Amino acid sequence: MTTAFQIRPFEMEDEAAVVALWHDCGLLRPWNDPHKDIARKQTVQPGLFLVAMAQGLDGENVLVGTAMAGYDGHRGSVYYLAVAPGRQRLAIGRSLMERVEQQLVAMGCPKVHVLVRTANVQVMAFYEKLGYARDDALSLGKRLIPDL
Repeated sequence: MTTAFQIRPFEMEDEAAVVALWHDCGLLRPWNDPHKDIARKQTVQPGLFLVAMAQGLDGENVLVGTAMAGYDGHRGSVYYLAVAPGRQRLAIGRSLMERVEQQLVAMGCPKVHVLVRTANVQVMAFYEKLGYARDDALSLGKRLIPDL
């Protein structure tokens, strides 16, 4: 399989493919509406929502990866890093993270956080190879607007 791919900003025409990829990668949760997450991202720093495109078997471009990030002026965060199961270990995830980090640095961001669900142990080695380490912090959350 070819490893040639391009990274570009998300476009609304990508939405169905993005949601399908997140589903295939096990990133969706019943309490989060991915379409609402995408719509919200389009109103705040939409340039920090990236997709990776590669040539499919039929010669058409297919969406093979995503990364959604944000910067609040203090810290950056990365969400929805996903690479199509059949395209993992081809440097797509690494390249998406590098691009996000470059964009965050250009914005003056001094540190970035990646949230990983505790059950997703297999991805920890990936992030450790990229230089990420566990922080001595606990992430707490509170839903302010229900999606469903």
